[in-house]
Amino acid sequence: MNRQQKEATVQSLKERFSQSSAAFVVGYSGLSVVQMQDLRSQLRKDGGVLKIAKARLLKRAVGDLEGDSALNPYLKEQIGVVFASDEAPAVAKVLSVFSKSNKALQLVVGKLDDMVLDSQGIIRIATLPSKDVLRAKLCGTLQAPITRLVFGLNMQIMQLLLVLKQVAEKKK
Repeated sequence: MNRQQKEATVQSLKERFSQSSAAFVVGYSGLSVVQMQDLRSQLRKDGGVLKIAKARLLKRAVGDLEGDSALNPYLKEQIGVVFASDEAPAVAKVLSVFSKSNKALQLVVGKLDDMVLDSQGIIRIATLPSKDVLRAKLCGTLQAPITRLVFGLNMQIMQLLLVLKQVAEKKK
């Protein structure tokens, strides 16, 4: 790789770091080509991208960015970076499941917004529900008091109707 290609790679990695909502550093030493292709296709389905570059180039890309420099100590040996565009929990779940079935994939560290996560933190994020599920739960929580009020008012009307019906039956 010549100097221009290295600079282009560093610039591409900088853009990925700045545009992604989350980045996960993974060790891929020992994975076969077929396993790597399988991982990449699974990640692509959930909006994730796996980028492999030399650790030195990754350090250069991370070193200039604010907040991402916390990943610098973990950028060594054979590593790759998985970038999540929107659904960080979905990408973390793919990585978690894949690492359980393929012991060669190691979850090293992750960065979600401004938080640096260890491998256990990545697994915890993998258990989070998707944004759609969280939004549905929030809507249900916000609607609950109104729903209970409507139900209570309807019950009062129903009780009034039952009392009126009983009064009408007694008059007959």
